[in-house]
Amino acid sequence: MADTATVSSADSSNQATISTPAASAGTSTESSAQQTKLPESKRWADVSDDEKDEIESKIESLAIDEPKKVNEFLEDPESANIEAVTSGGTPYTSAKRFEDLNISAELLQGLYVEMKFERPSKIQAITLPMILTPPYKNLIAQAHNGSGKTTCFVLGMLSRVDPKLAAPQALCICPTRELAMQNQEVLERMGKYTGITSILAIPMEDMPMSKLPPVNKQVVIGTPGTINKWFTARKLGMNSMNILVFDEADHMLAEGGFKQDSERIMKGIVKIRPNCQVLLFSATFNDAVKAFATKIVTEISVKEYNQLFVKKEELSLDSLKQYKVYCPNELSKIMVIKDKILEMGQKVGQTIIFVKTRNSASMLHKSLVEYGYEVTTIQGALQQEDRDKIVKEFKEGLTQVLISTDLLARGFDQAQVNLVVNYDLPLKYDTRGEPDYEVYLHRIGRAGRFGRKGAVFNLLCGDRDNMLMTKIETHFNSPVAEVASWEKDEDFEDALKKAGLM
Repeated sequence: MADTATVSSADSSNQATISTPAASAGTSTESSAQQTKLPESKRWADVSDDEKDEIESKIESLAIDEPKKVNEFLEDPESANIEAVTSGGTPYTSAKRFEDLNISAELLQGLYVEMKFERPSKIQAITLPMILTPPYKNLIAQAHNGSGKTTCFVLGMLSRVDPKLAAPQALCICPTRELAMQNQEVLERMGKYTGITSILAIPMEDMPMSKLPPVNKQVVIGTPGTINKWFTARKLGMNSMNILVFDEADHMLAEGGFKQDSERIMKGIVKIRPNCQVLLFSATFNDAVKAFATKIVTEISVKEYNQLFVKKEELSLDSLKQYKVYCPNELSKIMVIKDKILEMGQKVGQTIIFVKTRNSASMLHKSLVEYGYEVTTIQGALQQEDRDKIVKEFKEGLTQVLISTDLLARGFDQAQVNLVVNYDLPLKYDTRGEPDYEVYLHRIGRAGRFGRKGAVFNLLCGDRDNMLMTKIETHFNSPVAEVASWEKDEDFEDALKKAGLM
């Protein structure tokens, strides 16, 4: 039985609202933040080929000035790859059982009955006491995809809400509508027995701001553009806000991401609620974003903060087998997907194929459909209802193969995904020769969720792809095995057997 967080499904701006019920009892800064100029870190996802022609991590300790204190429980050999640095004198004890967290009986019921957890994962055992122990310090947390981060911040939000107070008390900000929807689904399941209500703040059409009633739901989960609009229009009050969560925080705080919106929201909340706890969660933090995250939690929210991160060399996900496949040309890449990945993938679960641009997605989709394969494709240019329908059908298992830009690279949970294909390797937006290491890690993390088996096939064509793959291997200090021949079924069967999938 799984012992970590799970499931279900988010974009940025406009306005919208969907409400539902969902968690326990609980409690509940503006100093001027200097604008730190960070390097541009836009994403290739959803860049058209026309735009592409024009514009074509080390995971280290987050340094703090105060004396570092590493908790004794981190000496547990099972947690040797996890480093935590705590500030001040607050003692934390690892949670071996959810009962150790002193949460409500209703929340425990949600964890055991609805989520079907048996015990906290390693990340949860260390992180949850930091989140739930007064005086509720801020937290910057970086850990594996599929390690249970969602459970950490959802349980944190639910535990800080007073079910008797009909006002927003917890806010979670996500980079995409798909991720916001997924996080709300987890919150509904975990908080099923608590009576806590929630609302989605995501882009939706036909919802004039003037017709949106003031929000009285207790948990708000949404995208930064929509949340900012609600806040500015005085539809979303912050007077009772106890906890603010940034999911995929590295993207939320990066230049070219949602940095300005995120900073504006944090400043607005902390000005009204100086003691609001701020949690920054992501699987990756590059050096520039780590520096800004540290700056923002110390200057905007003048509170002590804790840190948790996984050593860089541990980030390549032990449960996944990564492969590189050398293909002589673009047509052979399509043949590999058609004759090898899709034929064999039907036996092992669902498959996500990542491409770099919208045009690449359309081209690959058209080619596979012409060969008679049933595939679906998602990218940012689609209507919101179409995106929601595609994600819903994939999550329900009605479709087996999903082609995606990096729209779904982050945080998308689907336990049945055992294969990920990088049709195009991820590139940093502002360079032609540097891989986007963070996006690569997020992409491959869509397979083998929560310790399950999974395989990743990187399709390489030409010297440029070979160079990019070599840089990825060097960066993570993790050699990627080679499939001997792109033409031989037995070589792909052997790869899937080594991955534990056949």
